[in-house]
Amino acid sequence: MWSSSSSSSSSPSSSRLSFSSGVLAYSGTLANPQRSSEERVYEVVLKQAALVREQRISREEKKDLELSEPIERDGTTNWDLLNEAYDRCGEVCAEYAKTFYLGTLLMTPERRKAIWAIYVWCRRTDELVDGPNAPHITPKALDRWENRLTDLFEGRPFDMYDAALCHTVSAYPVDIQPFKDMIEGMRLDLRKSRYKNFDELYLYCYYVAGTVGLMSVPVMGIAPESKASAESVYNAALALGIANQLTNILRDVGEE
Repeated sequence: MWSSSSSSSSSPSSSRLSFSSGVLAYSGTLANPQRSSEERVYEVVLKQAALVREQRISREEKKDLELSEPIERDGTTNWDLLNEAYDRCGEVCAEYAKTFYLGTLLMTPERRKAIWAIYVWCRRTDELVDGPNAPHITPKALDRWENRLTDLFEGRPFDMYDAALCHTVSAYPVDIQPFKDMIEGMRLDLRKSRYKNFDELYLYCYYVAGTVGLMSVPVMGIAPESKASAESVYNAALALGIANQLTNILRDVGEE
């Protein structure tokens, strides 16, 4: 949807982006505070794509995440615990997302386990505002959940499921921002139920669904021989997530 373009009048601290709608946006120090939701989300896409480019290594140079080696800590092996953590994530995925689970079986074992870990974190996050304890969830509870997310990205998992995701984000170029943005979507669920225009709705759909695509692409990977740019792959994943959420909303309108 977007493509980069250069301009001789642009300063080094900003980049000019051209949109298919003809709207121009600037990222960097000259950012317009009145940017649309699409422009704001695209900045996240650019960051994720940059991470993949930095760590993109051909399959000949690097194998998938190696899980055959035991992990040593204080002279003891905790590989069995980590393996069990991934297996538990797989069980949750198989129980609550049967079709999705079958799709993950087509992946390599290491990528499959990493996707299970991401799925479980997303499900647990959604359950905070849409599960049996939702009436008791407060903004402070979501703040604590975000602090816990930061801890696991820094290598301090709280429980078994966190440990699986902690291992995943240390092995793949997964950035924390899409995870934080999903939590922001849960905050919106607590305080807002109506959106006055599509721009607001687009941002909400990104928070609760588009983020999943950005989390998953680093694990699923981009084939070394692919001629597609990292930005275009991330844009496609983002668009798929937003389309799924819009479809869910339309389905719910019919039911309600």
